[in-house]
Amino acid sequence: MNSPNYRQHAGFGQPSAVLFDEGLRQHMLRVYNYMALGLVLTGVVAFTVSSVPALYVPIFSSPLKWVVMLAPLAFVLLFSFRIQTMSAAGAQAMFWAFCAVMGLSLASVFLVFTGTSIARTFFIAATMFGAMSLYGYTTKTDMTKFSSFLIMGLIGVVIASIVNIFLGSSALQFAISVIGILVFLGLTAWDTQNIKEQYAEHFDSESRQKMAVWGAFSLYLNFVNIFQLLLNFTGERE
Repeated sequence: MNSPNYRQHAGFGQPSAVLFDEGLRQHMLRVYNYMALGLVLTGVVAFTVSSVPALYVPIFSSPLKWVVMLAPLAFVLLFSFRIQTMSAAGAQAMFWAFCAVMGLSLASVFLVFTGTSIARTFFIAATMFGAMSLYGYTTKTDMTKFSSFLIMGLIGVVIASIVNIFLGSSALQFAISVIGILVFLGLTAWDTQNIKEQYAEHFDSESRQKMAVWGAFSLYLNFVNIFQLLLNFTGERE
């Protein structure tokens, strides 16, 4: 890949290259395992809350719903600013807490959409995510040259989404969903490539463990956003 460390270790003799590639595969597997477990935790929390009126009624029928909706954003900002100073154990704890809070926020999905459409959308999102992550892992193209466009698109989607909370425009929501899906698919490929290259830059076990959690966090965010945006097209309301 584009990282000098990656080229150095991948080409430093056959035994070294084999060991490096095996370590990289284990690292990527760890990232995907964290992400998958995070999604399971989110799904369990979301389904449990949506199934118990004593839990979801006080939350979603009061101003508390805004706290629940904005809490994941607070976690994202905190995680982003603190990841460099956290221990690997602290990063894991933060990740699991974030997934649980996200589940609380996504409980409304089970209240609005049918279970069949949620399952269908999940598998469509998983297929799209998997294809783009595989592309990011295998491509020789340097994805960083697209990073500025992806970041600009992400900022635009966030701003437009906030504006549309007050406007309630279906046309704007449609545009946000289409652009958002494209942006997060691109980010999936970019993040996957970054995770692969960062493996060559962090050789102590503590750093690699923390980078695995951060990689899972990045991919988790992409998947959840793809899933939510796809629901606007494929979701059937109760």
